[in-house]
This record gives sequence, C-alpha cells and structure tokens, in this order.
Amino acid sequence: MIKLGLALGGGGARGLAHIGVLKVLEREQIPIGTITGCSMGAIIGGLFAYFQSALKVESFVLEAVESREFKKYGIETFNKIESSDHHKHFEEYLDYIKVKLAFLKVFNNQSVFNEEEAEKLFSLIPDAEIKDLPVKFSAIATDLVSGQEVNITEGSLRKALKASGAIPGFFPPVKLDDYLLIDGSAMESVPVSKVKELGAERVIAVDVTKCLKITGPLDNGIEIIYRAEDITSFHLSQLRLKEADLIIKPEVGNLSWADFRSMEKIIKVGELAAMKLLSDIKVVSLKGSLVYSIKKFFNEIQKHD
Repeated sequence: MIKLGLALGGGGARGLAHIGVLKVLEREQIPIGTITGCSMGAIIGGLFAYFQSALKVESFVLEAVESREFKKYGIETFNKIESSDHHKHFEEYLDYIKVKLAFLKVFNNQSVFNEEEAEKLFSLIPDAEIKDLPVKFSAIATDLVSGQEVNITEGSLRKALKASGAIPGFFPPVKLDDYLLIDGSAMESVPVSKVKELGAERVIAVDVTKCLKITGPLDNGIEIIYRAEDITSFHLSQLRLKEADLIIKPEVGNLSWADFRSMEKIIKVGELAAMKLLSDIKVVSLKGSLVYSIKKFFNEIQKHD
C-alpha cells in the first residue's frame, strides 16, 4: 500500500463531515499514513491521529458539543446571523442582537472570547505531543506577524489545534515560539501541499467550504464580511485542490460554520459523500494501480481542455 494522506479543510461545523469520511475509510480498512488539517479539519484530524478511531472521535465531539462548557459560550447563536429568518421571530431576533453585541467587544479586545474562555473551551481536547501520535499529523495556522502559513508538526497537540482553530475576531491569537497564530484557513483552506510535505504519496482532500451560490442577507457590514470570507475561502480552496489526487466534497455548503445543532446530520453527509466515491478512494489507495494511472492521465487531459 502507498502512503495515503488526508488534507482536511476548514469550515467550522461543516468540518464535522470529516468524521463521516474517516468512518468510511476506517470501515473499509483503508490505512491513513498522514493527516494535515486547517481549523476544524485540524481538530478532527488531530483527534483521529490521537484516538486512531473515527467512532471515538465522533463520540468525543458529540459529547463535547453537548457539554455545558461548550454551550455556555453560545457559539451556535452565531448561526443566526447567516439565517434569513432572524428578522421573523422574536426569539431569533434576540439571538441576532446578542451576536451584534458580541461583535462590539472586538473594538476594545482582540476577540469575542477572551484568552481564559478560549483556554477552557480547548481544554476539552486531549493534550499530547504531536511527534508521539500514532498517525503522522500536522496543523496549519497563519502567522499574523509575517503573514506566512505555519505547518505545526511538533509540540503540544492541544496548542496546535487551538492555534489552527483561532477564528479571527472570535478567538484570540495563539503565541507559539516567535509566531502569533490564527486560523489556518486564512491562507491554506485545504492543505494538500502540506500533507505531501509529510511524506504522503497520494492525497485525498476533503473540501467543506461554503457554497458560493447560497447567500444569506447582506443588510449590514457583518453579513458582508461573512460573505467576503466565503468568497475568499472558496477560491483559495479551488487553487489548493488542484494538487489532490481525489476530492471529496460533502454537501454541507449551505450550512453555517456555527451550525453545531446539525452535527449528526453533517457527519452522515460526510459518510455518504465518501461512500459515493468509495471505488475511486480504493483506486487511489492502491500502489502502482494501472486503473489509477489511466484515470490520472485522462484527468490531466481534461484539465487542459
């Protein structure tokens, strides 16, 4: 078997679809040699590298999202800002106001959630040394000082995931060595090239970026910022995905990054997407496969048409 690598993209709650993909790969006994992830992709990939079980990752995440610690921060409330219904119902309107008030905090602070709150939230993640993980793993973050992407391949798993998942404006930047790190998706939405640097011979990318065809209301600056971020992430991911041998795109592009209420549905969608491409996944995972070589040849021809 070849060294198969996974590139898991960022997308907040949409990234829970990675769990469904991992469940299929594990069930079909397709070995994963390396994983590199951005943001939620880093969190799911890091947990899998730690637990070596998609089912354990699923159980861990479901329990964490249902925990009192997670719920008290009201992250799901930010889902309302992308919903066209928040003007229609009084309770949803109140949630919408809460979001607006939360954003006012960033005028005098680095983020909506302070360092203590972020530390408590990420303390749910098991801490371990990345180099000791059974599966080779790295997490992508973005350095605010140099503007460069940082591929974290060693050190604390928890700190690496905290840095890769530090959504600008929501969580404070993470200091690591000489870096000041934020969400990896700012530069590397689906880290195909970085998983190759870890030694992967072939790469399966899982893309959970927002679908550009679906827009919510654009009535104010915050909603426009959300839309601009979606556009940037989409085009960046298209560029990175060209390097992948196979792309799995779960149908979650209509969901908000904060829609953790739909987590079980999202995981299932990821599973269905992987099952749909199972024959292609198996072909990609076979070393020296003639079928793979032929498919790659024709794919290259189509790119130049």
